[in-house]
Amino acid sequence: MPGSFKVASYNIHKGIGTDRRRDPARILNVLNEVGADIVCLQEADLRFGTRASVLPRFLIEGHTDYLPVPLDVQGDSLGWHGNAILVRRGIAVESHDILHIPCLEPRGVVTARLKVRGTSLTVFGMHLDLSGLWRVRQARAIAALGEAARTHGPVVLMGDLNEWRSAAGAFREFGRHFTLLDPGPSFPSRRPLGRLDRIMHCERLTAKESGVHRSALAASASDHLPVWAEFAL
Repeated sequence: MPGSFKVASYNIHKGIGTDRRRDPARILNVLNEVGADIVCLQEADLRFGTRASVLPRFLIEGHTDYLPVPLDVQGDSLGWHGNAILVRRGIAVESHDILHIPCLEPRGVVTARLKVRGTSLTVFGMHLDLSGLWRVRQARAIAALGEAARTHGPVVLMGDLNEWRSAAGAFREFGRHFTLLDPGPSFPSRRPLGRLDRIMHCERLTAKESGVHRSALAASASDHLPVWAEFAL
């Protein structure tokens, strides 16, 4: 729709579905179902060894309308500590970066400034710590980075926040600066209870709709369901 765009966040669990099979093509088919313009992925790379991408670039480019945002990481990885950004063909990438955040276990944030419908939009993708103390520290650091990015245009932040509490911890830190959307429960994928996957935005954007993508394919492709939001510029 003119003047609007759709984003999605999806923890793909390294491509391993609830049937314990690693199936990259299944993940890509779920992304095609969601139909977002911009996607932030979590757990997009193997955790050990070469940390290679679980979604080969030739599969992404051959089976979807997406291109990975280049993140200046090792050649066979898609993301930074598993975080990656995909954009629909035709969306220009003006800049991109990988960010270090306070962490107990390896964590990072990815960001890109994108030209969407003629507007420069900054996107942050993240996967926060399991530890509540570190999660709060990470949220505080990322919120500050997002606040600084607002000088360049609208800002959207999304990812797996690993936050089970509804009004505390990481949510409180982000809520000081951004509007938190609640798409709905997305984890675990077969019987979702946890509202761990979230999308946040600055006041320059208006959220028109948000939700959790539920389909038979999504319920088996990963242990998380994708969440999405549509914005008006």
